[in-house]
Amino acid sequence: MKLTFLGTGTSFGVPVVGCDCDTCTSNDPRDRRTRHGAVLETGAGRLLVDTPPELRLQLLAAGIDAIDAVWFTHAHADHIHGIDDIRIFTVRRGDMEAYVPTEYRAVLEQHFNYIFDDAVRPPQGSSKPRIHLNDFAPGQPVNILGESFMPVEVPHGDCTVYGFRVGGLGYVTDAKLLPPEALAILRGVDVLVLNALWFEKPHASHFNIEEAIEASREVGAARTYLTHLTHRVRQAELDERLPDGVYAAFDGLEVEVP
Repeated sequence: MKLTFLGTGTSFGVPVVGCDCDTCTSNDPRDRRTRHGAVLETGAGRLLVDTPPELRLQLLAAGIDAIDAVWFTHAHADHIHGIDDIRIFTVRRGDMEAYVPTEYRAVLEQHFNYIFDDAVRPPQGSSKPRIHLNDFAPGQPVNILGESFMPVEVPHGDCTVYGFRVGGLGYVTDAKLLPPEALAILRGVDVLVLNALWFEKPHASHFNIEEAIEASREVGAARTYLTHLTHRVRQAELDERLPDGVYAAFDGLEVEVP
């Protein structure tokens, strides 16, 4: 399997509008972070993780011309508001299978009723995304593109986020901690993806970098990649300060998963 990080920033992205800090004015292209998203390639196709607002631009930058299914981690704006960019794929090949936590199905249907309400017809000569929602729940594996995905349930402030484990990959974004059930699912993965905002300062609903490193050690991951990073850290600083086996992801990074 191959994992491509499409976007590795928080809801503000990097650069942040109106900010002239060292990261936001950096010449290092790795310091330009769009909103969270990723693509996992299996032997049977490509799974898109979330539909961030910059999705079209991310796919073009990564040279990805086809998507076969979508996994939604939760329903915050920076993770779903690029959903209309799925339209080009459904125009070409028909309905897209999307996998959504049961508790967020109604949110998607309400926010994007023009997609999910069959009574809403696009104007003549136009089109709308054709997305078929499949519910999933904690503790119940989901078969997607020939692989078994086990949902990983983690707390994120007052809501729940759903990552997954598939084979040697554990993928978690927007977490504050890994509960015992999540640790049990993730333990021993080859590649672990975790969110992390910045060094030192705690946050109410996200890991900081030190917390993410500790979570990685609990999991026992061979390699860990940090995502959902802010403008308070530069890629060069992360490269210098992170311990062995822990890396800062950046937009466009490709990782092979054994």
